[in-house]
Formats: sequence, structure tokens, C-alpha cells
Amino acid sequence: MTIASAALLLFLILDPLGNVPVFLSLLRGLPPRRQRIVLARELLIALAVLMMFLWGGKYALELMHLRQESVSIAGGIVLFLIGIRMIFPPPEGLMGEIPDGEPFIVPMAIPLVAGPSGMAAVMLMGSNEPARLNEWSLALLIAWGATAAILFSATLLYKLLGRRALTAIERLMGMLLVAISVQMFLDGLGTYLQIAPP
Repeated sequence: MTIASAALLLFLILDPLGNVPVFLSLLRGLPPRRQRIVLARELLIALAVLMMFLWGGKYALELMHLRQESVSIAGGIVLFLIGIRMIFPPPEGLMGEIPDGEPFIVPMAIPLVAGPSGMAAVMLMGSNEPARLNEWSLALLIAWGATAAILFSATLLYKLLGRRALTAIERLMGMLLVAISVQMFLDGLGTYLQIAPP
């Protein structure tokens, strides 16, 4: 996996376009300046959490006596479920009910930006190829930067594209995520069964 493909995968998992309506509804009661402060804080918390899972994931796996293949298969299943929810969103929204008031860590930083699928993906990258941790960190920073840019321009995007266009884009991203998750699952299963790739 190249830095570009890793960044694209992480960008799809972070799902900034799908998060635009949720973030707007969460922040609408705050003054514009406070909205930007809260958004910056939540994005930085999410980045810190993902970096922690990227750099410490290998040691966590060793501590829990988990094989890398199990994380790949579990990550594929989680991504598949998230992708399905993006294509067929439930009535209460992608991540369920959202609490009132100013958000802090939950639900904006975790699980909307740094969700279980993102944590599993970065942990898998870091544990599969620990020699490339700097490259994975760069890929994560690229994906996070693109996510931050989209979420900071959420109001403008919502006005330009509208809810229907954003929903259509999110469902397309969901389909890509489902395809990636199936490949991740098959790779993990193939490695576990020691089947050589074609």
C-alpha cells in the first residue's frame, strides 16, 4: 500500500462529507467563532487518538496476544458494517442519537472522526508494517487535513451541494468502503489460511 492509497482509505473511513450534516446540527447553537474553536479542538483530539492507535497498536496486540490477521478480519467486518450504514443509513443517523449541548470528545472526535473502523485501520497498518510508521503517519495527516478542510467549510458545502448531493456522495463513499472492507477481510483470511495472493 502506498502513502496515497493509505491516505485515500483513511479519508474514506473518516467520512468527512457524511459528517457535514451531523456536525452542522451539533454546532448550530454556538456562535460562529466558538464553532470553529470546538471543531478545531475535536479534530485535534481525534488526530491524537488515531496517532496513539497507529504507534501503540502493535504493542496492544502483543499485550492481548492477538494475531495481525484477526485485526485485519475484524477491521474488515467493522468497515463493512460502517459502509453498509453509509449506503442504507438508519432513521436515527449513522452513529445513533446525538446528545444536546456543546460536544466534547463524544460524539464529534469519537466516534464520528476517530471511530472504531479508523482505529482498527491505523492499528492494522502499524502492526502489519511497523517499519513504515512514518509513512503511515504522513498518510493519516493527509487524510486528517483533507477531513479538517471539508469540515471547516461545512456551511459552504451544505449551501452549494445541498443535503441530497451530500447524501449521494456519502453513499458512493460507502460503496467504496464496502469494497475495501471485503478486500481487507479476504487478505486477513488468506494470510491466516496461508494462501498465497495471485
